[in-house]
Amino acid sequence: MSKVKVAIIGIGLIGGSIGLAIKHQFKDDVYVWGLDSKTETLDIAVKRGAVDTATHDYETAVKDADVVFLSTPVLQIVPMIEKILPFLKPGAILTDTGSTKQYIWEKLRKILPGNIYYVAGHPMAGKEHSGIAAADKNLFRHKCYVIVKDTGAPQEAIAAVCKLVEATGANITTMDIAQHDRCASVISHVPHVAAAALVTLLNNSQNDIEANLKLAGGGFKDTTRIASSNADMWADICISNPDAIIHNLEELKQIIDNVIVDIGNGNRQNIYDYFYAAKQRRDNILDKTNHLFEI
Repeated sequence: MSKVKVAIIGIGLIGGSIGLAIKHQFKDDVYVWGLDSKTETLDIAVKRGAVDTATHDYETAVKDADVVFLSTPVLQIVPMIEKILPFLKPGAILTDTGSTKQYIWEKLRKILPGNIYYVAGHPMAGKEHSGIAAADKNLFRHKCYVIVKDTGAPQEAIAAVCKLVEATGANITTMDIAQHDRCASVISHVPHVAAAALVTLLNNSQNDIEANLKLAGGGFKDTTRIASSNADMWADICISNPDAIIHNLEELKQIIDNVIVDIGNGNRQNIYDYFYAAKQRRDNILDKTNHLFEI
């Protein structure tokens, strides 16, 4: 590919991993600027090779960029774009890694000029640990990376973003904005709320907490692993995708309520059916997706 200039704003786990993957794949054919508020993060990003140049200055970071990745928490994406807009060159492409899309697009469509394009993106990958120190060039390999095409961006802009995303080893899939937010709620957002709830349940166990900690083996740790994720990021996600998350949490609450009733009534068959159906569905999901999204 011809020389491409990329800016990454927010060089944490996701932004840093994108930088590492792009530089690993394209070497000097892509030049990467990194912008972050923390000097330590910038120093580590340069040392690890996630970016070529690190800066705190908006203009320096984006003025020559062909593609700008925004990898900040969701509620910071639009304010950040407002700050960098004056420095973007005509034809620049904005893409993000935010976990919600409708919230962002509804605001961006009102402020973006016709010669600046937005290609919404969302890598379905992460770790329980955050920050540049946790970044990994293989983080997205064989994982789903959603590209939303209904933001009015020309095909050339979409192709440019996809070319860079392909360098991460991710499997690109497309869907519309509304469907993305509904699906992300079921697959990602509500499970994070539930994992945090289980940890809160443990924390509320009062006099039994020490005994509970002694019993907290692999099952509890596996189920609650994602509760160690970045709290700032997840607060933003809940605020920016409320309708879908509330709807799915209400559904989850109804499912739990039904189980409570069956346990109270001693209805073993219903309880068995509940666990068996869940096992069958999960096993089928793993069989169907392992060869696509996991090693």
